[in-house]
Amino acid sequence: MSQFWSQRTRELDPYTPGEQPKDTQYIKLNTNENPYPPSPKALAAIKAEASADLRLYSDPNSDDLKQAIAEFYNVEQAQVFVGNGSDEVLAHTFVALLKQNKPLLYPDISYSFYPVYSKLFGIDAKTIPLDQRFEINIDDYTVPNGGIIFPNPNAPTGIALPLEKIETMLQANPDSAVVVDEAYVDFGAETAISLINQYDNLLVIQTFSKSRSLAGLRVGFAVGNSNLIEGLERVKNSFNSYPLGRMDIAGAAASIRDVSYFQQTCQQIALTREQVSSKLSEMGFEVLPSSANFIFAKPCGVSAESLYLSLKEQGVLVRYFAYPRISDYLRITIGTDDEMQTFLQKIEGILA
Repeated sequence: MSQFWSQRTRELDPYTPGEQPKDTQYIKLNTNENPYPPSPKALAAIKAEASADLRLYSDPNSDDLKQAIAEFYNVEQAQVFVGNGSDEVLAHTFVALLKQNKPLLYPDISYSFYPVYSKLFGIDAKTIPLDQRFEINIDDYTVPNGGIIFPNPNAPTGIALPLEKIETMLQANPDSAVVVDEAYVDFGAETAISLINQYDNLLVIQTFSKSRSLAGLRVGFAVGNSNLIEGLERVKNSFNSYPLGRMDIAGAAASIRDVSYFQQTCQQIALTREQVSSKLSEMGFEVLPSSANFIFAKPCGVSAESLYLSLKEQGVLVRYFAYPRISDYLRITIGTDDEMQTFLQKIEGILA
């Protein structure tokens, strides 16, 4: 441990991303990446930006991208914030909206960056247990709080909270910011963006990494009341005035405008997810109902950890969490039909 670290640095327990091994070719079903390439229109827009203009700074406000997002969701541009991936948008949100005098609330099983940011920014946080079915009980979020954040669909469970329950939570917490992290919403859940004009305490965060196949660009955004967005802009401009480069802005804007390609790939992933869920259930797995691009499943006849290790030995990566309550489960990203067929064949061989 370095003698030059601050006390805050010493106390951190950093986020651990999924394995990205470079020594072997794996079927990667562990990091929730989209198995299909980005929109051809997005790739063309990115290539067009690879010019001498890269010597110039990008638009610090990313106006074209904000306008494309605003048009897609039928909101005002002033209601849109963009950042360097949804993780950066989340970080700015923790500072701008969720660092309050009362505790921040989030589920005990959810995105593991939440406790990391809470510690990093010195935010008092309280975890609210999911129920026995791994679902959010909105009645548990009526206690005094300085803000609420949760993924929808949840990660790593994949279970979605219906829009009417989100609205009930908003009504019960009019004096707190309620942040809905919708990284996986496009694969089968309903976005809460439709509620932002009714509830000035609602902020919805999304990413281009999953449903739009642009994990390598690092583009995320938030949609909410213009006062919430102004708070995020204040933090962003105190940290990094140019979070997105020219290629990021052009590629993301072209991607969100290519509606047909987006719908096609999302529908294909959802179809594959249901087919794989059915096959795993037939093998005796306990499969949670997923609205995401992954499945959360409990193996039958073998421990989750041993199955994860056996699959890895055979060239297939899935995600195993050695955490309380979920150490019996594996999170399995949905790949192409061919990749998932290979995955199922490996499972059958291991169980046999």
